[in-house]
Amino acid sequence: MLVPILIFDVALVAWSLHLMQQAIEEQEFSLMLAGTLVAAAAAATLVVYFLMGHCLSQLSQTL
Repeated sequence: MLVPILIFDVALVAWSLHLMQQAIEEQEFSLMLAGTLVAAAAAATLVVYFLMGHCLSQLSQTL
């Protein structure tokens, strides 16, 4: 299950970098903000995945 999430995160980071590069070329603050939000979403996806994995392993041990 980790591989599809990693592929999804790599795609999000690539899209974020593309948005930020386009923001620099066009001098657009909104594109830079969008790129930052996409990068934050990629990081949050990984954090939630690992936190939920830890919680589910704790629950399965108690049952």
